[in-house]
Amino acid sequence: MSTRTDATPTPPAAPKRKFTFPSALTVLAVVTLAVWALAFLIPSGAYDRDKDGAPIEGTYHRVPSGQSFVDRLNDLFLAPVNGLYGVQDTKNGQVGPDMAGELYGSAGVFLFVLAIGAFITVVFATGALDRGIGRLAHRLRDRGALLIAGVMLVFALLGTVEGFAEETLGFYGLIVPLMLALGYDRMVATGTIILGAGIGVLCSTVNPFATGVASSAADISLGDGIVLRAVMWVVLTGVTVAYVIRYARRVQKNPGRSLSGFLPGDRDHTAADAGEPPELTGLHKAILVLVGLTFAFMIFSVVPWSSAITGDADATPYGFELGWSFPQLAALFLVAAVVVGIVARFGEQKLSATVVQGAADFISPALVIVLARGVTVIMNNSKVTDTVLHSIEGIVSGTSSAVFAIIVFVVNLPLAFLIPSTSGHATLAMPILAPLADFAGVSRAVVVTAWQAASGWMNLWVPTTAVTIGGVALAKVGYDKYLRFVWPLLAILFALICGFVALGAVLT
Repeated sequence: MSTRTDATPTPPAAPKRKFTFPSALTVLAVVTLAVWALAFLIPSGAYDRDKDGAPIEGTYHRVPSGQSFVDRLNDLFLAPVNGLYGVQDTKNGQVGPDMAGELYGSAGVFLFVLAIGAFITVVFATGALDRGIGRLAHRLRDRGALLIAGVMLVFALLGTVEGFAEETLGFYGLIVPLMLALGYDRMVATGTIILGAGIGVLCSTVNPFATGVASSAADISLGDGIVLRAVMWVVLTGVTVAYVIRYARRVQKNPGRSLSGFLPGDRDHTAADAGEPPELTGLHKAILVLVGLTFAFMIFSVVPWSSAITGDADATPYGFELGWSFPQLAALFLVAAVVVGIVARFGEQKLSATVVQGAADFISPALVIVLARGVTVIMNNSKVTDTVLHSIEGIVSGTSSAVFAIIVFVVNLPLAFLIPSTSGHATLAMPILAPLADFAGVSRAVVVTAWQAASGWMNLWVPTTAVTIGGVALAKVGYDKYLRFVWPLLAILFALICGFVALGAVLT
């Protein structure tokens, strides 16, 4: 007996689309529209200004914006343009591309980011940095704790001076087998890479994408506050390294306490399985020296040495101080990129192509800065910036300088989640936060430090950053397991950051 059916086969269900968090460019485009719309509802007002242009506490008063609907529509249309090279009229304070006055846009920072991108890309194209880190890891392969500390310190150093983060994704193929060969688990490798670079970015000293952009938006030198940030880097890096080593030793002693578990074959690795990277050539060593000298000279050129040594913010600069800012630094890294390419014997065609490719790879963070600056132009032209500042002034008024610094840190945590781009977050928030420091009698450099600590702390774990999500995927570690591993450290770092920014506020 046979059976027969005439029913039409049910088509397979369409796969559900997973939600993906929008990019920083999209977020800032939405923010631009939202701020433009809110500017119709927020009353316009202004503070009286001192000779340096800083708002004077208690002088806020309402003033008409003087803008028609067409004027506001024009500001929205030109927001990205004004964010790049808008000029502020010295008489009425309005910003536009055809005004006469001082540059308000972020053209200097924009070009600096592209120059940094060109330099970093040329350096990576030589293979010197990758091979150098690989040789370090292989040399320390038989000394587990020293290997963890060595790799984390290198990543933290690169993070604090140049924002080394996404670049770490290329090292999982090297670090994971080494850690497994030493009897550790995949979580140790994950923590070594993510937390090593992440703590460096959190404690950025001269990182151009965090400290540099924030300092520019706060209208202070890149070197202001570098002493506090350097001490933070030493202490927080030490705590983070110790935390990872403590977990690693626990897993090595008792594999059953591993938070990530072991995949088939993980326990079969030996130190020999990791393979030996090629030796560093004389050319590679020369390039690494050039990279070190470039960043060392950058630090020297931006630090206000007289203020840092004497502790007096108004100290007369020493004769050897350069006082460089973004135009000079952009030129420095372009020249350094060419020098590295010449030393590496790239040839004119390859060097030109690599420089262009490097600038292209970094166009996204550069555009984020432009869009964020465009938002501040809309607020400036509609005269609502001081109104927003006045409303926040009421919240922090009467608080001590230490409490004020902690509030700045906490307030920036949700902003860092919404805008994981450090450059965009800094450009958007700092024009509001920096003048608050003047009201509280606190150095603007402390606000920059508190802001970047909030951004860095969030980026150690939030799922909106490719460094974390991409890292746990490459290491084959569940995101939920990584959160379980990292949350005690996050609590410790939170307390330490609050202590440091409060101390910095009190000392200034």
